[in-house]
Amino acid sequence: MTTEEKLKHFLDTCMEDARARSSRMIKEYTASLEKSFEEHQKDARHRSQLEVRQETDKIERDINKQLSMELLNLKRMLGQKQEELKEKLFADLQDKLETYRRTPEYERLLNRQFQDAVSLAGEDELFIYLDPSDKDKSDRLAKNYPSVHIRLNDEPFMGGTRAALPSRRILIDNSFQTKLAEARESFHLDLSLTEDAPKDSKKGGSFDAASKI
Repeated sequence: MTTEEKLKHFLDTCMEDARARSSRMIKEYTASLEKSFEEHQKDARHRSQLEVRQETDKIERDINKQLSMELLNLKRMLGQKQEELKEKLFADLQDKLETYRRTPEYERLLNRQFQDAVSLAGEDELFIYLDPSDKDKSDRLAKNYPSVHIRLNDEPFMGGTRAALPSRRILIDNSFQTKLAEARESFHLDLSLTEDAPKDSKKGGSFDAASKI
């Protein structure tokens, strides 16, 4: 082999080796870049997911806060409406009681209350107080119940009677004022029933003057 051939062979060998090393370095560098890119993508996805989750949590908190405020506002409005309806209902009921007191049924009611009180008292002294506006009925009741001490109450109590048995320290309060106050205290108006309940159902909102007093 001549010197020129040896030189060419050496150069070819060097070039081949250089190409091989260059190719290997390129592959390693490419692999490194791809790995770095994958890690960057993974990190970017993680950050993105974390940001989305954080933003989602924030949105949910904001929505829950707004819903809670709206719910409180609705409850407050509902409470006000319930109170308005309750006041209107009992104002109407009071008007009906006034009308009821002008009927013969009211005088029959007073008689029943007298009979019950007399039956309870037996031979004991019995005082029965009438509303001042029922003065016109006191004479007839006095004739029917001569053993009863009938008095007109100092303050009006909307009708009905109050009976007292001093010897037993018993007070029987059948005044409309007390009955109405008790009904108001125990009355609860459920607005959810106003639209869905059958028309003949008055659960939670009924009060019959003649039957309840």
